[in-house]
Amino acid sequence: MTTTLPRPTALTPPSLAVRTADRLLTRLMRLPGTRHGYRVERNLPTPARDGAVLVTDHYAPLTGRPKGTVLIRTPYGRGFPSNLEARVYADRGYHVVLQSCRGTFGSTGDFYPMANEADDAQDAVAWLRTQPWFDGRLATAGGSYVGWTQWALLMDPPPELRTSLIAVAPHDMHDAAHGSGAFRLGDFLSFAEMVVDQERFTGLRAVTRLLTLNRRLAPVFGALPLADAADEATGHRAPWLREWLTTPERDDAVWDRLKLDDALERVNVPVRLTACWQDLFLDQTLHQYQSLRTRGVDVSLTVGPGTHQELGQKGMGGLLRGNLEWLQTHLAAEAPARPRSAPPVEVYVTGQEAWRQLAEWPPAAHETVRHLQPGGGLLADEPIGGAPSTYVYDPAHPTPTLGGPLLTLDAGIKDNAALESRSDVLTFTTAPLTAPLEIMGTPVVELAHTRSNPHADVFVRLCDVDRDGVSRNFAEGLLRLDPTSPLDQVQTVRVRLDACAHEVKAGHRIRLLIAGGSHPRYARNEGTGALPGTGSELRPCTHTVHHDSGAVSRVVLPTPSG
Repeated sequence: MTTTLPRPTALTPPSLAVRTADRLLTRLMRLPGTRHGYRVERNLPTPARDGAVLVTDHYAPLTGRPKGTVLIRTPYGRGFPSNLEARVYADRGYHVVLQSCRGTFGSTGDFYPMANEADDAQDAVAWLRTQPWFDGRLATAGGSYVGWTQWALLMDPPPELRTSLIAVAPHDMHDAAHGSGAFRLGDFLSFAEMVVDQERFTGLRAVTRLLTLNRRLAPVFGALPLADAADEATGHRAPWLREWLTTPERDDAVWDRLKLDDALERVNVPVRLTACWQDLFLDQTLHQYQSLRTRGVDVSLTVGPGTHQELGQKGMGGLLRGNLEWLQTHLAAEAPARPRSAPPVEVYVTGQEAWRQLAEWPPAAHETVRHLQPGGGLLADEPIGGAPSTYVYDPAHPTPTLGGPLLTLDAGIKDNAALESRSDVLTFTTAPLTAPLEIMGTPVVELAHTRSNPHADVFVRLCDVDRDGVSRNFAEGLLRLDPTSPLDQVQTVRVRLDACAHEVKAGHRIRLLIAGGSHPRYARNEGTGALPGTGSELRPCTHTVHHDSGAVSRVVLPTPSG
């Protein structure tokens, strides 16, 4: 909690080094628009309704005809890289307000992730109304947590708001944390450990800590009770993490301020949504798009390759180019950068490595079904008999996470050989395809399944196996099973995987992986039924997947029609 406010500064031009960097970034990222230059006044105190003070930087464009104001609210500080967007927009004629969320980087108050952003965003807009340079045209922009702050403002959209540009951001933290039934341990413990120390470790020290994150947290991931170990790892400075971990019930009061579903029903301005296929918030972005589209809101959707972190790295140029075009149309009210008749959806088709414009998401599709076979085959025909497949999930030696849609740097598409060689992983593989197969939408895996322990998870992953035998993941999902379902009956376990747009080339094969977990992406199922984070015992589970004429297991792939 900050107690001494930094001293405000007068409007000053950026340094020569920053101006040089701006010119270089413009060339490297191929950014459009006339550059005007800008000045910055820093550490402006913005009052919140409860007495907290939110520290704000104002980037003022050097033009007599500014194009409106862009609000960016972040918990990650107001220096680089947080200020990159601010510099780009200000240089092209927009006023930019870059504000530190409460309890971070000079702003007073206590930082509890996401909980106070709705009120604080409204107070930021109230302050804007008092500024002589604010002309009543407002946009919001940013990704991840900064995107959450935009959804928080949209719980009660101010009349000045013209548009929002939201990237890789959730609107429902319960769903993000517990949507599969298992807590997303790796992502949120990593976030907690980073955010509590982000003002202590900067520059090279921050990079070093980021690169050694998994090694430092590995003992915590394997500790019991987990919540106690997480408290120790964060120096008891993230009490909210224990609350999130140990509260799986959606209707608990812990989540009341962390669910912004109503914003999807209240937004009435154009919204640009950006996501990545290997982003942990992909499903929420797609839900946001479908909700707004159904209501008739002017919404666009761009889904690119890569991970959550990569969008802010090698994907930043494409993101900023699209944002500048959107702002030109919807905030500056200048001629549209692209025809309004252009399709609202643009997706990157992995495997094909090409962009595709679509009229809607998901596109119309039919089901292509492949059935699990005894011996590990994956065929169009149903099996006619054969012994089931079994594996043992032992939480004392849990099936490890390998890539996938993570918050951390080890996310993304990987060679799955290390997973596929494990005895606690089943694999089922097609023959080489005779023609390319495009999968576009949400795959589903349906397993005829029994288990020895009522407390169990099922993890599934689809991989593309190339001609050299390298198996690369492109979609996955996990489901925590209902512990009240009977153990002596075959149950149909239906797991929805991540949405994808992926082409499996001719000569490649499709492979399904099945396991009892993915640790530490998901907190392991300890097998006891103890409240998440509190257990001190581990019990294994034997899983049986049936694949015969009386108990069919299958993969359902959405393949485009026509």
